[in-house]
Amino acid sequence: MELQPLGNRVVVKVLKAEEETTSSGIVIPESAQEKPQQAEVISVGPGEKKDGELVQADVEAGDRVIFGKYSGSEVEVGGEEYLILNGDDILAKVG
Repeated sequence: MELQPLGNRVVVKVLKAEEETTSSGIVIPESAQEKPQQAEVISVGPGEKKDGELVQADVEAGDRVIFGKYSGSEVEVGGEEYLILNGDDILAKVG
């Protein structure tokens, strides 16, 4: 099944945080870390109309982006977890 977002929405796959080890050797598991804010764009909606013109998102599939900490709606499709974001919730592209 393929997700096709509507309007100014973007489907992303959140990049998982890896376990970290402090300088003293303590392992901090993924569950104890802050919620990750980086994701890979999977699909982009057609855009939204502003002042009669269609304005498309500034990202495309394959881009890595940073999004707001508590943004979006989590969905599960085909055993995979995705996040559907409003285009305005994307803060930056990671180069």
